[in-house]
Amino acid sequence: MRAQKTGSGGNGLKRQSVESLCCQKKPPLHFWFKFLLLLCLLVFILCFDLSNRSLSWWERFPLHRLYKWLFNKSNQVNVPPYKVHPKHKAVFPEKTTGPPAVRPKGIQYHQAYPRNYRFIMDNPEVCQKETPFLVLMVPVEPSNVQARDAIRQTWGKKSLVQGQLVVTLFMLGRSGEDDSEKLKQENLQHHDLIQSDFMDTYVNLTIKTMVIMDWLTTRCRKATYAMKVDSDMFLNIDNLVIMLKKAEIPTKEYLTGNIMWNIPVIRSKDSKWYVPEEMFPDSKYPTYTMGMGYIFSNDLPEKFVKVSKMIKPFNIEDAYIGMCMKKLGLELTPPPNPSQFKTYNTKYNRCEYSQIITYILGSPQELVNYWTDLKKPGPHC
Repeated sequence: MRAQKTGSGGNGLKRQSVESLCCQKKPPLHFWFKFLLLLCLLVFILCFDLSNRSLSWWERFPLHRLYKWLFNKSNQVNVPPYKVHPKHKAVFPEKTTGPPAVRPKGIQYHQAYPRNYRFIMDNPEVCQKETPFLVLMVPVEPSNVQARDAIRQTWGKKSLVQGQLVVTLFMLGRSGEDDSEKLKQENLQHHDLIQSDFMDTYVNLTIKTMVIMDWLTTRCRKATYAMKVDSDMFLNIDNLVIMLKKAEIPTKEYLTGNIMWNIPVIRSKDSKWYVPEEMFPDSKYPTYTMGMGYIFSNDLPEKFVKVSKMIKPFNIEDAYIGMCMKKLGLELTPPPNPSQFKTYNTKYNRCEYSQIITYILGSPQELVNYWTDLKKPGPHC
């Protein structure tokens, strides 16, 4: 019994000794836990304070990356991508137009918003020396030097027309070729090229047109009128300026040209003008002016750029401008003499060409030939 008691007494002593040791060790653990907790709190406060200061040594601090990762994670917002037809996705680079000087990351609004791109060749001084009455903006492929030269020899040659200053500029995108040096030399000679960094393709014409509007907004906002005119056009520039000088022609919220009403959307995939329903769901386009050449007061480009943020892009650029007008609640204005805006011609007639404003031609050589004949001395009719 004694041995048993002694044994149980020994076990009891051991138990007491263990409990005593445990009790002796608990205070240090609590102390270190509280100390570490306080230290973490101090480090957290220090990190938060230093993050709001521009201290270069903090960026070299080992915990900086971990801190930055933790805090940036909490501030990230996952914005759903704007749905655009695959054709557009394949050709729109994720870039931005200057200004602003600093590119926003990714796509703003949608791929046709012009400030997603930047100008890589520019001539802003053309509107800084003198304020133009009319700016002719010609979208053209980078490789189409022949068309540009033909225009420079004909309706784009004169800077003073009917007593008014007229400026002619060519809008280009990027090609898949290494043509930057050739374009640079061409621009040094003529000072009339503007190039942005979108891909210059047919399905990107809406981008090209909106970049034109952005250039007019940011580089030439004091001009009275502007015209988007295709590179294959015959333009009787004298008749155009005479029309714009008429007292009844507005200088604000004015858009005119060959006006199209109730045009159905083409759904055939074999067509050059095919537009899928996911791009443009309506069966008919809003009223618009044919893209070959339309004239507008120069207050509209800024309005187009702003309202385009809310309009889903599609690849029929002239109808897209019609959508912008509709969204703005503005009406298109028929020209004083609609017969002056012609489409395709069958043959040249000196008398007729002296009276019209636009005609679509078959080649740059036709433009040079017709213009040369029209400017010969003698009566036209």
